[in-house]
Amino acid sequence: MATLSKLPLLLCSKPTKLEPCPRLSKSRSVRKVRASAGNVDSFDPTQQRFLNLIKETPSLRRVAATTSQEVIEEEVSVNESSAPFETMKNRFLTFKQEKFSKKPDVFSKLSAGQSPKFMVIACADSRVCPSTILGFQPGEAFMIRNVANMVPPFKEEGFPATGAALEYAALHLKVENIFVIGHSRCGGIKAIMSMAEEEGPKSSDFIEDWVTIAKPARSRTKSVAAQLPFDDQCTQCEKESVNQSLSNLLTYPWIKDLVSQGKLFLHGGYYNFVDCSFEQWTLSYKEGETENVNQAITNRSVWC
Repeated sequence: MATLSKLPLLLCSKPTKLEPCPRLSKSRSVRKVRASAGNVDSFDPTQQRFLNLIKETPSLRRVAATTSQEVIEEEVSVNESSAPFETMKNRFLTFKQEKFSKKPDVFSKLSAGQSPKFMVIACADSRVCPSTILGFQPGEAFMIRNVANMVPPFKEEGFPATGAALEYAALHLKVENIFVIGHSRCGGIKAIMSMAEEEGPKSSDFIEDWVTIAKPARSRTKSVAAQLPFDDQCTQCEKESVNQSLSNLLTYPWIKDLVSQGKLFLHGGYYNFVDCSFEQWTLSYKEGETENVNQAITNRSVWC
């Protein structure tokens, strides 16, 4: 091991011009380590002696190299994990600048409460965000998003979240429209269409129990489209399932009462993201008529 008397002199007879310390980027961990090691003129004598000691002692060099690499890897890992949130941060700041700051009256009113005209029930699929597709703005739609945009029948065991949202929207927010929106290539509908007719051992904790809400829609699809290819059957069932959810909405007594009184209207929709088209229809309901007439579809339109 080198003694202090053998260490090279740090001072020379000629004045040395010191360069300013460069600004370092947090994301450039490798450059930061190299710059720190290379800029020895900025070290004090104690730091310099420690550096020389590391250079002259192989075991210390290995420890120092390992520790430096761990620091670098840790910082790189942190930077990589925060990258998606940097994108979100930029989007949020754009929203704040372009919308929130430019419409103070709108957002001041929303801060006091909400009174949306629509309740939207849509799929959780990342490709079918209603606000993006239909342009809902803050305060315009109270939303439920779940697998395959399903509504369970009233007091269905194990599914209180949907009922709670429906109750709040209908009785407290007093929405005027409930809009159930299905979509193309829905994984939840494909799951129910792929299930065996006879129940067997379950392969999931929640999915199979949930998608069985659409069993009546599957049965109707099989009865009218059994001759079609499987993908076409799924498309048929995606629309039938929307109607099944509309029918299930009428099993909630307060929704049925509001619909009977003409204070609430039930609508269905279907978004095809393959060709970017949209179908919309309304459920016609009059209390006292036969069941088939109660659930007649009216005002069907296609947007393309």
